[in-house]
Formats: sequence, C-alpha cells, structure tokens
Amino acid sequence: MELAARLGEITPSLTLAVDTKAKAMKREGVDVISFSVGEPDFDTPAHIKAAAVTALEQGKTRYGPVAGEPKLREAIANKLQTDNQLCYGVDNIIVTNGGKHSLYNLMMVLLNPGDEVVIPAPYWVSYPEMVKLAGGVPVILPTTIESSFKISPDQLRQAITPKTKLFILNSPSNPTGMVYTPDEIRALAEVVVEKNIWVVSDEIYEKILYDGAEHLSIGAVSPESYDRTIISSGFAKTYAMTGWRVGFLAAPQPIIKAASMVQGHSTSNVCTFAQYGAIAAYENSQDCVKEMVKAFAERRQVMLDYIDAMPGITCPKPYGAFYMFLNISKTGLKSLDFSNTLLDNHHVATVPGVAFGADDCVRLSYATSLDNIHKGMTRFTEFVQSQM
Repeated sequence: MELAARLGEITPSLTLAVDTKAKAMKREGVDVISFSVGEPDFDTPAHIKAAAVTALEQGKTRYGPVAGEPKLREAIANKLQTDNQLCYGVDNIIVTNGGKHSLYNLMMVLLNPGDEVVIPAPYWVSYPEMVKLAGGVPVILPTTIESSFKISPDQLRQAITPKTKLFILNSPSNPTGMVYTPDEIRALAEVVVEKNIWVVSDEIYEKILYDGAEHLSIGAVSPESYDRTIISSGFAKTYAMTGWRVGFLAAPQPIIKAASMVQGHSTSNVCTFAQYGAIAAYENSQDCVKEMVKAFAERRQVMLDYIDAMPGITCPKPYGAFYMFLNISKTGLKSLDFSNTLLDNHHVATVPGVAFGADDCVRLSYATSLDNIHKGMTRFTEFVQSQM
C-alpha cells in the first residue's frame, strides 16, 4: 500500500511510545514506575465533573457551534483579559480538541509550503511535526543548560530570514520546566515586532509555577506585540482534564475564522458537555489549582534532592510545569539507550531527550505520587551509579 508521502517526514511520538511499552510491562505484572507522561495524577475537580454531568442531564449532547459554546468562549475571553491583560473578545476565540489541536489548526491555516518556523530546543515533540505536516520548515534553535534552556533575543533575531513566518514560544516549558522572566519576554517581544513575524505562545502550563516565578504573556508587552501574538492553551494540565480534550486558540479574527473553517471540515465542535465542565473550571474557585500546584512543588523538591545527590547528573532547577530535564551525558549513553536500559533493567520509564531535540538528556515527570517518586528515584540512582 502506498501512503501519503508527507508521512515520510513525520517522527512517531516517543513520549507515547515509552508510555505504551511501560503499560505493556505493567500488564505483564512488572512493577514499573513511570515518569514518562505529562499527565497530572489527580482526579478532575468535583465541581467540573458535576457541571458536565448537569449538562448531560440537560441534554447538552448535540452538535454545537464549530468555534465552541458561546458561554465558554466568553469565559476564555474574560480569563485572558483578567489574568493575562490580553484584550481578546469572543470572536477572537476558537475552542479546540485540546491544546494540541489548537496548534495543529494554526499550522494548517498560517503556513504555506516553505514557510519557516523558529522553534527553540528542547521543544515539545509535536511542534516540528505539525510544522512539517503543514508544509513548513522547522528551524531549530539549540539552547544549553548554561542558558537554562532559553534562547536569547540575539539568537532569535539571527534565526529570522525572509521566509520566517512564525516563532513558537513555550513558557513554562515542556520538557525543561524553565520559565522566561518578564524581562526576557519583553526582550523577545521587541524582536518579534522588529522583524514583523508571528509568535504563538503555548501557555498550557501558565498556572503551574514555583518559587515566585512570574508568567507574562508576550502579547501583553505592548500593543505592537499583541498584534503579532497568538495564544494556544487549554484545560488539561491546570485542571487535570487531560482526557476531556478541551483547548483553545486566541488570535486575530481572520485566523480564528480560518481555523473554524478547517475545524468544520475535520472535527466539527468539541464535545458539548465537556465544554460545560470547562466553563465551570474558569468560573469557579481556583483553590483546586492551588492545591495541585502545592503538591507538585513538594514532589519537585523531593525529585531535585535525589538528582542533586547523583554525581555526574546535572539538571537546571525548573520553575514551572512538572518536568525535570536531566543531562545524562557523563553516563556515556545517548538518551534512547539510557531510557530503554533503565526501563528494561530497573523498571523506570522516562522519555529520551532525542524526542525533544536534546540527545544528551532525559525527561522525568513528577506528576505522580511521592511514593512513586521515592521508589522510582531510588532505582534511577542505582542505575546511574552502575553506569558511572
């Protein structure tokens, strides 16, 4: 069978591949500790589930507007205005099947064949693949531990060519947990305005911050940066709603209209009653978020303590999200061999850094219980010691 040639450009998700292997081992009775998938282990808060149940009971089970339920679009616009100082209205919002789908829609409507997209590395695994699926060209900007895995304004400026259409900014970051400071965001915004390119700010982890870290949306820096900014986000990480598949894109109206057209021919509306759960997430108390972030902060410190005690392993302290990105180069192993051997011999699942454009690193997620972290990091330490 001859499949579409475009598939030859795409790399399968190593994140999902590792998780699939770990789950298969668990089904066979192996005691696997997984640090692989970026999914909160908390249940969705009760008031969000109750809102979806009520919507079901009220018959909210039919087709809805492609761009999303008006009340949810209004709640998203209000949130962006209040929390992020971004003056988007309802017509600037489309509700999508998760944050990932919002980015895919964007690539489909914004990129022409040959358009370049600047992506700092380490990057979330799907960014380059989405760009390639849309006919674009990923331009990868490497970063280092010394720079806390952040690009500088000069790096961005030098990477931009006449073919550059878009810059992808992810802060707090998957996979590194780094957070650009407000001053760093302002400096990047100056380049975006100077070079007159688009920036999509992936803000899915914006509420998961530690040690006083601040999130500033690049579109809030100035009216000029706002005009060049697109926001991608969703409910999965902040509200433990990964399986609900509710995300959104906020952008100038022509982009939203185009994304609605693409979505209308691909998925139609997002699950109707799930959207009512999302409305409840934004319109009710945020104490549930604070409780989850408090737990993540404790887990982060426990994992850091283990890592700091390992000779030869380096990891910049993350200030957001729920990931550690460890440099394992002194073990002499590249990331895929490291992760496979660790899983096979010590039954700990991690994600090889090659998936994120950094083959000397592995990603660990601390979105799991303290018991799992203690058990898994003890095994991880034993494995590292055996390699040094």
